Amino acid sequence: MAAGLASAQSLSSVSSYRKAHADKLARQSKINERIHLEESQKYAKELWENIEPEPDIYTEGWESGLVNPYKDANVPNSKRINVKNYFMPINQTMVTSSYGYRPRFRRMHRGVDIRAAIGDTIYATFSGRVRLTKYERSGYGFYVILRHENSLETVYGHLSRFLVKPDQYVKAGQPIALAGNTGRSTGPHLHFETRFMGYAINPEAIFDFRNRCTHTDTYLFTKSTYQEARNYGNK
Repeated sequence: MAAGLASAQSLSSVSSYRKAHADKLARQSKINERIHLEESQKYAKELWENIEPEPDIYTEGWESGLVNPYKDANVPNSKRINVKNYFMPINQTMVTSSYGYRPRFRRMHRGVDIRAAIGDTIYATFSGRVRLTKYERSGYGFYVILRHENSLETVYGHLSRFLVKPDQYVKAGQPIALAGNTGRSTGPHLHFETRFMGYAINPEAIFDFRNRCTHTDTYLFTKSTYQEARNYGNK
């Protein structure tokens, strides 16, 4: 009787142990699956964040030494441009000269001038690739042109030093140059332009420099409004 009871207890203990062990393995399997999924998601996120754009945006006019390499391009009448992932080109906030015609000089000013001290850091406004680093004595002085993933190009003029080289890929917020007073300049400042296929957009249509932000997450380029300071229709 005692032997039979002991045998029954032993069998019951083994059965319970096996069940507990199976449950433990099942839980461990679920944990491993979750860890594997999280690692895969993390890897995919890192891969996406570091991937460079398709190379076809670096074809048209890429070898041109001109500020506007789109002379014969078929520019659409309108284009919605993503400006969400931006970085302000300089830490200063004061626009000292706005976009537009300058009667004093009898010419268009196709960007904005932002107050700067010689040696202030200039940053890439969006991610993209360096198309030009160049010197123009009677105009921009030392200047950099970046072509971005969102189809814009940005121009940074009157620099004192380059921190990047042509064809280099840069991320938004990466230092690209130091501010200066080179070229046709009456004092230290950053001359900053935003262009879409050669059209010099008023930067204040995209950026609120005083508050260091964009007006909206997207900018609607149109051939009839690109020179206007703001366009609150880009919702």
